Amino acid sequence: MVGGRLMKRLLAVVVRGRLQVVLVACFALVAALTVGLGTLVTSRVINDYLAQAETERVARDMDLAAAFYQLKLDEVAAISHRLVLDPWVVDNLPTAAAGAPDALRVIDQQITNKITVLALGGTHLIAVLDVDGDILAGRVLSPASELSPLLAQGNWGTLPIVQAALTTGQEQAATEILSAELLAQVGLDDQVRVALIDTPKAAPQPYDPREGTAGLALVGVAPVRDEDGRLQGAVLAAYLFNNDYTLVDHIKAVAGVDTVTIFFGDLRVSTNVMTVEGERAVGTRISQEVFDVVLTQGQDYVGRAFVVNDWFITRYEPLWDYQGRVVGSLYVGARESAFRALVHAFNNRVILIALVCIALAGVIAVPISRLITRPIADLVTANRCLARGDMAVRVTPSGSNELAMLGHSFNRMVARLQQTQETLLHKERLASMGQLSAGVAHEINNPLGTILLFADILHKETAVTDPRREDLQLIIDEAVRCKKIVADLLNFARQQEVMAEETDVNALLGQVLGIVTREPAAASVTIVRRFDPALPFIQADPAQLQQVFTNLIGNAMEAMPGGGTITLATRPLNGQQVEIEISDTGSGIPAENLGKLFTPFYTTKPIGKGTGLGLSIAYGIIKMHQGQISVQSLGGKGATFTVVLPVKLAAT
Repeated sequence: MVGGRLMKRLLAVVVRGRLQVVLVACFALVAALTVGLGTLVTSRVINDYLAQAETERVARDMDLAAAFYQLKLDEVAAISHRLVLDPWVVDNLPTAAAGAPDALRVIDQQITNKITVLALGGTHLIAVLDVDGDILAGRVLSPASELSPLLAQGNWGTLPIVQAALTTGQEQAATEILSAELLAQVGLDDQVRVALIDTPKAAPQPYDPREGTAGLALVGVAPVRDEDGRLQGAVLAAYLFNNDYTLVDHIKAVAGVDTVTIFFGDLRVSTNVMTVEGERAVGTRISQEVFDVVLTQGQDYVGRAFVVNDWFITRYEPLWDYQGRVVGSLYVGARESAFRALVHAFNNRVILIALVCIALAGVIAVPISRLITRPIADLVTANRCLARGDMAVRVTPSGSNELAMLGHSFNRMVARLQQTQETLLHKERLASMGQLSAGVAHEINNPLGTILLFADILHKETAVTDPRREDLQLIIDEAVRCKKIVADLLNFARQQEVMAEETDVNALLGQVLGIVTREPAAASVTIVRRFDPALPFIQADPAQLQQVFTNLIGNAMEAMPGGGTITLATRPLNGQQVEIEISDTGSGIPAENLGKLFTPFYTTKPIGKGTGLGLSIAYGIIKMHQGQISVQSLGGKGATFTVVLPVKLAAT
């Protein structure tokens, strides 16, 4: 309430001030409101986009990490499966169980052959068990690819997953907890030890009391049967996570995931999250909030989480043993500070641009307001002289604008007043002056509204040699650039739903060529059309596809400033898809840039010539059409963009 009264008083003071002050204040106010609102909207759009990008990035990372995790579990299960199908193992198991040295050597040889050819390395255990779960022969492969001596003693029949395989005769594979007693039998009890580190925001007590001494592993168990189907034993294969970073580092390197962690309960046992000292954060624990959702409730956790000593954008998924119990979790994350730094830098630049624009508006408003107010001030001075009885007063209009017309009108009125009889009564003289004042006010007020409406065209009247013209042109150029940036981002992020209709891709490409070939850059470019006449109609949004093809063809033209050839080819694929290729003979794309082309805000164009959103928006449109877009290029030999679209869109 108090703020509203202060604003009204301030506006009243400004409006009652001199016209030049009012004009400068209005110019600055309009600029401040316009730029300020644009800054807020732009900042909000970028913040929302980055927030969505963070979530989508981490979801993609989790999908990739989970896929690699499952592949590793399948690999472990496949080892045990292949060994139970090995005739050397099947035939020699009964005699090996009886203690025959030759049979044990044969089985050991098969184990050694399997364990030494594992692709990714890491801590692996392969053991052949008898029907009671006793180890007949086994080997351990360390992360350094060192093979242990032959293991020929110990009993793993107490492990529930082994019991299940021997009891049901069915193969089993899952993430399992291996006790310290079992691991001591194969010499892995030292490797699994992890000291629990006091971690801020962690739960008061560990999720599993065995954390720090037991191990978390991928385990596959397959029963061995003879030719008559009788159970002879089992083959156990395991990959141990504790203090082994092979899988997490492989996921990070191949899938491009920032950080990956595998938890035993709430304890980090394998990770590439680093502490401030530059060491792996093995032994730290997850926060209480994540603990409650992932371990207690068995649900995924998505969002911000405090990891070791910093905030991350994270995703956690629970890991289950073969009995359906949560034994740990798989984590991927990206450091939040990287995203926040990007937002902070963007906001600082937007604010700086806004302040510069407001300051320039204020500076430019001063000479413009003088151009407007000088003729009005002359009229005010002449009107005062006329009021004092000086009938010889005149103004000197310049130009043919509304102010000049007002000056000519004033001069004509004064000339008519000079013709008025000197003998008019004082009352008539006062009446005439009243009429004059009313007429002047009328003549001023009417064109003044028009003046305010056309104030934006005054920059066109500035002389070419006037140094202020460059400032005006700079504002125009920067405003056009800002308008283009804001228009593109709204398109990778608001992408509307696909308004699908039967679309002729050949005809659509023809329409696009009809538009782009009118550009000056197309004058030196040869267009080659290789359209398959048998190309089927597809279900698509023609307006969105037109945007994609216009962008790709425009980029191809820009890649050949000296001229060249653009080839457009279409062909059906298996009756279910269509393929569109757009090739150019330009300078090509460096190999190191191919993986970045569809990344938002990545551009190779000079500053001010591109926003880096064109290809990312095209990528989003093709994905919404359930299609694929890819690029191939050999340096100096042009580039080829390939778009594959389904003939019919699948229901979603």
